[in-house]
Amino acid sequence: MKERKENPYKEVLTKLIVDVFEKNDNQPLNYKQVSAKLNIQDNETKVAVADVLNEASKEGLFEQPEKGKFKLKKLNVYVIGKVDMTADGSAYIVPEDELENDIFVAPRKLRQALHNDIVKVHVYERKSGRKREGEVVEIVQRAKTDFTGTIDISSSYAFFLPDDRKMQHDIFIPLNNLNGAKNGEKVLVSILEWPKNAKNPIGTVKSVLGKKGENNTEMNAILADFGFPLSFPKDVEEEANAIPEQVQAADLINRRDFRDILTFTIDPFDAKDFDDALSFKKLDNGNYEIGVHIADVSHYVIPDTALDREAYDRATSVYLVDRVIPMLPERLSNGVCSLRPNEDKLCFSAVFEMDEKANVHSEWFGRTVIHSDRRFAYEEVQEIIENKAGEFSDEILKLNELAYLLREKKFKNGAISFESEEVKFQLDDTGKPIGVYTKVRKDAHKLIEDFMLLANRKVAEFIGKKEKGKNKLTFVYRFHDTPKPESLTTFSQFASRFGHKLTIKTDKETAKSLNALMTKIEGSKEQNLLTSLAVRSMAKAIYTTKATSHYGLAFDYYTHFTSPIRRYPDVMVHRLLQFYLDGGKNVNAEHYEKMSEHSSQKEKKAAEAERASIKYKQAEYLQDQIGVEYKGIVSGVTEWGMYVEIEENKCEGMVRLRDITDDFYTLDEKNFAIIGQRTKKKYQLGDEVQIIVKKVDLEKRQIDFTLMS
Repeated sequence: MKERKENPYKEVLTKLIVDVFEKNDNQPLNYKQVSAKLNIQDNETKVAVADVLNEASKEGLFEQPEKGKFKLKKLNVYVIGKVDMTADGSAYIVPEDELENDIFVAPRKLRQALHNDIVKVHVYERKSGRKREGEVVEIVQRAKTDFTGTIDISSSYAFFLPDDRKMQHDIFIPLNNLNGAKNGEKVLVSILEWPKNAKNPIGTVKSVLGKKGENNTEMNAILADFGFPLSFPKDVEEEANAIPEQVQAADLINRRDFRDILTFTIDPFDAKDFDDALSFKKLDNGNYEIGVHIADVSHYVIPDTALDREAYDRATSVYLVDRVIPMLPERLSNGVCSLRPNEDKLCFSAVFEMDEKANVHSEWFGRTVIHSDRRFAYEEVQEIIENKAGEFSDEILKLNELAYLLREKKFKNGAISFESEEVKFQLDDTGKPIGVYTKVRKDAHKLIEDFMLLANRKVAEFIGKKEKGKNKLTFVYRFHDTPKPESLTTFSQFASRFGHKLTIKTDKETAKSLNALMTKIEGSKEQNLLTSLAVRSMAKAIYTTKATSHYGLAFDYYTHFTSPIRRYPDVMVHRLLQFYLDGGKNVNAEHYEKMSEHSSQKEKKAAEAERASIKYKQAEYLQDQIGVEYKGIVSGVTEWGMYVEIEENKCEGMVRLRDITDDFYTLDEKNFAIIGQRTKKKYQLGDEVQIIVKKVDLEKRQIDFTLMS
C-alpha cells in the first residue's frame, strides 16, 4: 500500500523538477538550487527532490555533467500527439513528428482526453527495452464534441450511452437539456463542459435521430458520428434557390461555344448529378477534337458566400450504401450544375486534339457552354462497345480505342492497376438488404476514367510546368507518395504464401510486378484480400500545394479537376486555373495548403462513414442468418481474434480466440497468424475456413462467427 501513495507524489515532483530545467534552458543545477527555484524550504522535501533527481538519472531522464549537478538528458520531454484509445481505456499517443515511437498512457493519466484528441504529454523516459510512458498535461484540440448513441432517462437525470466503442465515458444530460428526446431513442449529443474532478462530461441533446434499428436513424447516426450535417442551413438553401435554373445571356460572355458539337454523358443508370461530359469532333486533318467538359460550379459558388462556406466545410459528397449526402444543395447538384441532356449548361473544359495513336497535339483550357445530346448509362455504352452498333456507335468506338491507348501508355510508364470486386447490396423499399451482387468495371467505365485522368493530368502539367523554384505557381495537386520499402517487403512476403513472387527493387519494377500479380489473381478467391493488402501497403493520396506527382498513376503532375459537384478541391482548381488564365499573379500557398489539408481530412472521414454504412448493412444482411454455415477466407488477425470474409457475399466478421476451444491461441504478428500453444495448429491470413454465423450486433455493427468443428 505504501508504494501506491508514493508514486503519484513522485510523478508530480518529477514534473515540477523537469519544468525548472526547461524554464532555465537546461542549465546544470544541484538539488538545493532546484529546491530554491521551487520555493521549497523544508529539509524533508529537499531530500525528496534529491531522491527524485538520483532515481530519475538512473532511469535515463537526467544526466550529471559534474558530480552533484543535474540536467535533462533530453530537453524535449513534452510531446504533442494524437490519442489512440484502446479497448481497456488506456491509450497510445502518436507523436506528430515521430510516428514510429508512440507513448503509452494509463487510463488514470489521460486527464479527460478522448480518442483522436491532440494532446500535450509529459513523457517519462524508461530504462532500455521498455516502452515510453507518459501522462496528458493539456488537451490541445478536441477531435470531436458531438457523439451519437442512446439516451437513458430516469426520474431526476439522464445518461447518454455513446455508440463509439472508443468513447468510454457516458455523458450526463440534465433533464432540461433533453430537447424532446424520449427514453431509448438514438440521439446526437454535444459535450458542453467537463468539470475538472467529474467522472463524466455534461452534455445536451443536439438532435433526435429516431428509433434505434430503423434504417434512416442508423444511416443518419453514421453521418452525424463522422461530423457530416444532415441538412443544409436555411441561408445556404436560399442562396441556392436564388440561382436561375436556365443559362442567362450574360453567362455566355467569354465562353467557347460547343453547343453544336456532339456531346454526351456516361454515368451509372441511377445517377442524378452529371458533372462530366465528352464531346467528339473529327477534324479535317484526320485528328480528333475531344472535349472533357466539367460542370462550372465555380461560376455559381462564389467565394465568401454562405453556399461556398458550407461547401468548403463539407469538402466532399458522402456516399453511404443507400444514399448520397451531397456537398452542394440539390438545386445545384442535381439541377443547375448537372449536365442534363437537351439543356444548355455552363462548363469548364479541357479540349485536346488527338491523333489515331492517342498522342495529344494541342490542348485548350477554359470556360464553355455545351448542350448534351444524349445521356448514356454505362450499360448502354458497354452494349455499343460489345455489339459495335447503336446510337453514336462510331464516336463511342473511336473514344474507346483512344482510351485503350491512353491506358496502355499509363501502365507502360509504371501505373498500378488495382481491380477489386466491389460488392453492392440490393435493398428493399425500407432500405433493408435482401441480396448482394458484385459491381464489375468494364470498358465503358474505363473509357470515362481514362479521359478524366487525361484532363486531370494535363491541367496539372499546364500549371505545374509554367514556373519553377521561387516563381512556382500555387496550385492544388492530388499527391500520392511512393510506398515505404518496409510496407512493400511485408506485402511481398505475404503474397509469396500464395505462390506469388514480387520484384520490389525499383518503383518501375514494383509497378510492373504488382500489375502482373493483379492480372494473375483476377477472379481468384484471394483477389479481394491481396488487392486490399496491396492498397494498404501504398501511401494514401492527399490534396496539397507542396508536391505534384502521383505514384499509383505514374504521373509527374496530377490534380482533381473533373468532379466539382462532389469535391471542393476541384472547385479550388477551377478558380485557380481561371485566375492564372486571366493573367493573375501567384496566390498565397499557405492559405491553399490549409484548405487542402481540411479537404484531405474530410475525404478520410467520408470514406470511414461509407465503410461504417457497409458494416451496418453486412450485419443487417446476416442478422436473419444466425446458424448458417459459410466458406470464408481469413482476412485479418489480432490479439483477440481473426477476421473472416465470407467468399459468397464478402461480409466480414470475427472469430474470437475465446471461442476457439481446441487449444489456447496467441497472435504471431510476424507471420500474420494465430497459433495454438499446445497443438501448434495455425490459422494464417488467406487460409480458407468454414464458419457459422454466431451473433450479430447491429448497434455496434459487429458480426461474430464460430469455426466449424
